[in-house]
Amino acid sequence: MSRIGRAPIQVPNGVNVVVADGTVTVRGPKGELSQQLVGNIEVAQEDSTIEVRRTSEEKYHRSLHGLTRTLINNMVTGVTTGFRKDLEIAGVGYRAALEGRTLVLSLGYSHPVRMQPPDGVTFVVESPTRVSVQGIDKQLVGEQAAKIRSMRKPEPYKGKGIRYAGETIRRKAGKAGKAGGRK
Repeated sequence: MSRIGRAPIQVPNGVNVVVADGTVTVRGPKGELSQQLVGNIEVAQEDSTIEVRRTSEEKYHRSLHGLTRTLINNMVTGVTTGFRKDLEIAGVGYRAALEGRTLVLSLGYSHPVRMQPPDGVTFVVESPTRVSVQGIDKQLVGEQAAKIRSMRKPEPYKGKGIRYAGETIRRKAGKAGKAGGRK
């Protein structure tokens, strides 16, 4: 039995969970999310808890048990508190700015990089070198943060680029100069 799948999900006040026709819909103060159930997975709601059960012991269904529980838990967390990924920009002349909802990145290219957020995601520029991606869908927030990071990944020599907040970059030594010289 999956240890993660067995754990009940606590539903806080103000959150409404509806299970119908193989779809779980979660409504809360920040919005609404829904997830299609796959395989022989059952979702039972009792008072303020949700339990995820599987109906067979096949390997495929065992693998989906913990996953389904985690996805539903992420939906409950998303509609109550939301998710956030922070990014840091390092490098001379590298900076970020907002134009309306569009994120404009100056990353040393010959042109500024413009990124439009999808529905449910917002970009917040706390300073020219700090960007925050916020939203209620954990997958969408992580995906957008990864797209921003991929515009200029941190390089190992000087550490220039876009990195997640708290991410450590393994630095490499540069060229070693030759002591003597050719004569």
